[in-house]
Amino acid sequence: MFKEKLENLRKNGALIHNITNYVTVNDVANILLASGAAPIMADEIDEAADITSICGGLAINIGTLNRRTIPAMFAAGKKANELRHMVVLDPVGAGASTLRTETATGLLHEIRFTAIRGNISEIKAIAAGTSGTQGVDANVADKVTDENLENAVSFVKSFSRETGALIIATGAIDLVADKDTAYVIRNGHPDMSRITGTGCMLSALVAAYLTANPDDLLTAAAAAVVAMGFAGETARARMTEKDGNGAFRQYLLDAVYAMTGEALEAGAKYALR
Repeated sequence: MFKEKLENLRKNGALIHNITNYVTVNDVANILLASGAAPIMADEIDEAADITSICGGLAINIGTLNRRTIPAMFAAGKKANELRHMVVLDPVGAGASTLRTETATGLLHEIRFTAIRGNISEIKAIAAGTSGTQGVDANVADKVTDENLENAVSFVKSFSRETGALIIATGAIDLVADKDTAYVIRNGHPDMSRITGTGCMLSALVAAYLTANPDDLLTAAAAAVVAMGFAGETARARMTEKDGNGAFRQYLLDAVYAMTGEALEAGAKYALR
């Protein structure tokens, strides 16, 4: 199942247009290359629609939001919808400021997203359309645990039903849901939070898996999330006592590059709800 999704990406490729943030743009480009996809980074309004037209998917990330790039997000998103391309929204920091929350909710109103990926606080912020979270990490009170898992699964299914998008809430426990079914995924390692950009990289990876697997979007999105978490586990297992987060970042990219379908299938830790 996941094996097929990875192999389709390697076989078919996927050219992904990224309007992303300048903190993590290089890592986003490199993880797409490592996965078998290819990146284009373009956030100028005068070319946003043209660039999207030659790609198969679009990932919009509001991590370093500014007034110059917001119009490009809308233009590219609308063009991608017109062409029926896969479109992923990463509402980084939604809830931390009015600009971020209003931009993310505005994008939701005007663009049809295939998937929305964020931490649970960001997802709740855009679902409620209000500001109130802090920073770009999930609030402790929001985090998905075994104790609140049923409520969290119900919430992401409900938000998927409302938006028509796959909802991907990532953290120690990852949720990937459409309106009826949720994957509860337990791959990953805490060290993934000690480097920048694992969430940004995952959003681009989701766009690539969706683009390469248009006939089974829920499983494709789950495969991308499992692949990212499994790469984190593989990278951590490779570290020696002399290695730090710089090595971990490099090992993470290497793990995505070297990952086989068989290893991904065998390493997947998930349940369906």
